[in-house]
Amino acid sequence: MTTPGGATGRVTLVGAGPGAADLLTYRAWRALTTADVVVTDRLVPREVLDDLDPRVEVVDVGKTPGRHTLPQGEIDALIVARALAGQRVVRLKGGDPFVFGRGGEEVAACRAAGVPVDVVPGVSSALAAPALAGVPLTHRGTTTAFHVVTGHTREGVLGDGADVLDDVSVACVTSRAATLVVLMGVAALPGIVARLLDAGAAPGTPVAIVERGSLPDQRVTRVALDLAAKRAEEVGVRAPAVVVIGDVADEQLLEVVGDAGGAAGRAGG
Repeated sequence: MTTPGGATGRVTLVGAGPGAADLLTYRAWRALTTADVVVTDRLVPREVLDDLDPRVEVVDVGKTPGRHTLPQGEIDALIVARALAGQRVVRLKGGDPFVFGRGGEEVAACRAAGVPVDVVPGVSSALAAPALAGVPLTHRGTTTAFHVVTGHTREGVLGDGADVLDDVSVACVTSRAATLVVLMGVAALPGIVARLLDAGAAPGTPVAIVERGSLPDQRVTRVALDLAAKRAEEVGVRAPAVVVIGDVADEQLLEVVGDAGGAAGRAGG
């Protein structure tokens, strides 16, 4: 798209990863270095923004739980207007733009306005936080699938257990067929625990809560399902956090044990 003045505008949705600056991809950094304006969320690495050329305008539209700097519709309008004015716009989002990042809505808004748009994937915290905490979402002999949900309702507000977990999500835990990963689920954790226990989940099902995954102050809390909400309150679990529910969250899963012949293997492998 070229404006009457000859400038070509476009929008690139960029995933900033889980929080650590060195988990930003090379393609993401390349997009940032050629941007005229960066429209950024709250959970992006501050160092990345600090390293941008001073000519790059940074617009903060970050959202915190229960507070939005700009409603989503206004964010859509902003990135479209800047691109229509001939600017190269990077919409910088925590994690991956298409994993609970409303990236699809922003792509649709750009296409509706005739604005060229592309997407640079990011490392989602759904994958990165458990990995950095030593929790494999799949593990041979334990589980071969995982299921990711958000702790918010379809309307984008904080949910309780009944709102967050549909029957498929619950069955992942009760049948032990898949690992359940909950993003943005700290506030909803008591309801999630109650819903799973009411549905027949084993009280001792392992749970791992990873706060601020990939950052220097990352913290991991491991606990049984029936005690998860109480323990989270006791230790002061705060967002951002990823909750992993299932046998892969067992702290002993990756312990190395020796067999009778002296060879080493991995439990559950």
